[in-house]
Amino acid sequence: MSGNDSTLRGGILVAVVPGQPVTVLQHALTLADDLDVPLICANVDPNRYLVSSYVDGTVVALPYDPDLPEVEDETFDPELEERIRSVLNGTGVPYQLKQLAGDPSWALTRLADEVDARYIVVGTREAGLRGSIREFFNGSVAVHLAHRQHRPVIVVPLAPVPGQGALPWEDPPV
Repeated sequence: MSGNDSTLRGGILVAVVPGQPVTVLQHALTLADDLDVPLICANVDPNRYLVSSYVDGTVVALPYDPDLPEVEDETFDPELEERIRSVLNGTGVPYQLKQLAGDPSWALTRLADEVDARYIVVGTREAGLRGSIREFFNGSVAVHLAHRQHRPVIVVPLAPVPGQGALPWEDPPV
């Protein structure tokens, strides 16, 4: 089910990413259902920058990398769309899919402002050294969101470190 932007006002904005565990979507769905508000599922392509967006939801974006194809209209990843629909269809919670481009924290903030979202739900990055290094250099989307806009940000842990275990960027406990 989908709706226009006016039916999404005051809903829950959830960042969805190809390959992301469905847990993030399920938590956002539960919150939207509990609050009886719609769900906006947004995927951000960080390899492209926003050129313009239109009232009908069409987003025009170009690649940062000149070697990438210059497909201007952003389309939602079909596999991600199918995965989302398999979780959300039949739940009774109205939802819409939004494809965005550019810096994820700025794109999500812009969309949250447009739809006056109550909350923004994001997942943590993958565990391990590679994910930690990427997050160190690029910054955490959740941290950027928490410091750059006024809405509460709900962070769903995807690979929590048990008990007293060391976080990937910390020294192991002695």
